[in-house]
Amino acid sequence: MKICPSCRQTYTDDNLNFCLTDGSFLTTATENEPKTVYMEQTRITNQTNWGQQGFQPPAVWQNQQNLQQQQPNYPMRVQSQDQTLPTISLILGIFAVLVGCFMGGIPLGALAIILGVMALNNEKRDPAKYGGKGLAIAGIVTGVIGFFFSILIILLALAG
Repeated sequence: MKICPSCRQTYTDDNLNFCLTDGSFLTTATENEPKTVYMEQTRITNQTNWGQQGFQPPAVWQNQQNLQQQQPNYPMRVQSQDQTLPTISLILGIFAVLVGCFMGGIPLGALAIILGVMALNNEKRDPAKYGGKGLAIAGIVTGVIGFFFSILIILLALAG
């Protein structure tokens, strides 16, 4: 006979190794297993004179405030991720959209796309050091829009 130590369910099949209720490992049950003993009253383990009049508890350590106010000996510097390329890519992409009516949208859009792709590659290669994936994607998208908008304006000017 086997018994589950968690839920105390017994099984007569000796081939079972795990409880069917909670999956715990089954142990072999014995007939003369000791019963749980319930104590009627708690025991006093530390007999002091706390209840007597005039007895003072031990004094609290006096230098607790000094420990809380001490500064750590090491610099608490949080290093942020480098987001320079994605930011420049987004700025160039926005300028490419704004000057898309002129020829300036083509080089600005191309630079925004190139810098955005470089930023995505940096972020993929070392995500702890480089960040700005969303900025890079936005720079690529705005660069593409500015680039093609400039080409469309040039084609319409040549056709008309």
